Amino acid sequence: MFKHFISLEWKAFFRSASFKTNLALKIIMVFFALYFAVIFVGLGSSAYYLLKEKGYSDPLLIVNKYLFYWFFGHLFFRYLLQILPVMHIQPMMILPIPKSSLVHYILGKTAISFFNSIHAFLFIPFSIVLLINGYSVYGVISWHLGIMAIVYASNFLNVLVNKQDTILIVVAVLVFALVASQYYAIFDITAYTQDFFTALYEQPEVVLIPILVLLGLYILAYKYFIHHMYFDEKLVAKKETVSTKEYAWLNKYGVLGTFLKNDIKLISRNKRSKKTVMMGFFFLFYGLLFLRQDIPNSGNIMQIFAGIFVSGGFLFNFGQFVPSWDSGYYKLLMSQNITYKDYLASKWWLMVIATVISTVLASFYLYFGWQAYMAIVVGAIYNIGVNSHLVLWSGAYTKTPIDLDSGANAFGNKQAFNMKTMLLSLPKLVLPVALFAFGYYLINPTAGYVLVVFAGILGFAFKNKVFSIIEKTYKTEKYKTIEAYTQNN
Repeated sequence: MFKHFISLEWKAFFRSASFKTNLALKIIMVFFALYFAVIFVGLGSSAYYLLKEKGYSDPLLIVNKYLFYWFFGHLFFRYLLQILPVMHIQPMMILPIPKSSLVHYILGKTAISFFNSIHAFLFIPFSIVLLINGYSVYGVISWHLGIMAIVYASNFLNVLVNKQDTILIVVAVLVFALVASQYYAIFDITAYTQDFFTALYEQPEVVLIPILVLLGLYILAYKYFIHHMYFDEKLVAKKETVSTKEYAWLNKYGVLGTFLKNDIKLISRNKRSKKTVMMGFFFLFYGLLFLRQDIPNSGNIMQIFAGIFVSGGFLFNFGQFVPSWDSGYYKLLMSQNITYKDYLASKWWLMVIATVISTVLASFYLYFGWQAYMAIVVGAIYNIGVNSHLVLWSGAYTKTPIDLDSGANAFGNKQAFNMKTMLLSLPKLVLPVALFAFGYYLINPTAGYVLVVFAGILGFAFKNKVFSIIEKTYKTEKYKTIEAYTQNN
């Protein structure tokens, strides 16, 4: 039966109207997968020796100490980025095909996810190095099996809670509190989790615990899908309590205020847009990788790269799908007596306001020095003056219909990838880094900041001219966009 399912999906892939786009996207994804596989193999092969050089007598104990945070970070990125496989089961439900076969096949597809297999490139080399250095064969095998069981258990946990954003927020807050309590020596959770991971090595029978948890989560996921696999699931009217907010204070801004009200309501009422805002919020912490003074990367050209991301989280996540957010009623919108200029201006102001708010929220980077926060402020000016225009311009070529009620992640849209949008994406990151590097190496870091700020101010000064070009592009692509939004496949 599985052979028939694979054959059907294979034919669907090659017969799809967007076959070329799908193939190009998959080729790029393969290159990214190979890139991370090489990095993980290198890390797994060298981690033991690097820890030895740092003076740790038993590197396995150090690895076990921080595996707790590793898995929570893995689960967080899996929740945001993993595209859960789907299958068009409606035609099959009227055929004599067991539902159990369909569910086992769908869950099996999740098991071969990149987020599972990538861990093998890390832990297999590390396990081999442990064996080379005299660790117990049975202990290493049980430790490795336990780790991989936890990885696959997180896969099925993600399947069960994929659309429960509240759970993600609660867990993220809890982990942040645990990190803070460990940093300030209040409570160290790793003292307990380290004992468990160490027991996987010292007492091989403990490996039964993560294996049983894995089987339990698989059974729960299986029962969940079996229970909801009915045609009439979608026919039952869903009763919800709806609260309306008019945002009357925006009325004084005329047509612009009307569009802003619609966008605010869209963001506050739909799953997909809420997840986009959440992802934009987590972009605030991206700078911790580059802007801290106690790490080697701080003080180089990567700080402006981090500043662009920290202040532009919402801009990149929301802006790249303009006008796709309105795909459900785009034809109706285009039949109204409105201008593209007003429509685009509302999106631009929404991104500007979000960028300013992100910059204010990121003020905690002042803890790492004024240079760290300066990179964020400079990045915000560039985002407002240049990147806000570029994301709107590239949006004219991003013909990706969005299901607002879907919890699908923002990176799962195949039509969002094409050569034009990729070329327009390069200046968003490459140009500010190049400008900063030019001033940084030629004169000093301040000169680099000045060049990036000047580019942002220049973009803002020519806003009307740029908007006329963007408006003309949207008009040229108007009917292609409408046609793309009306296609089901």
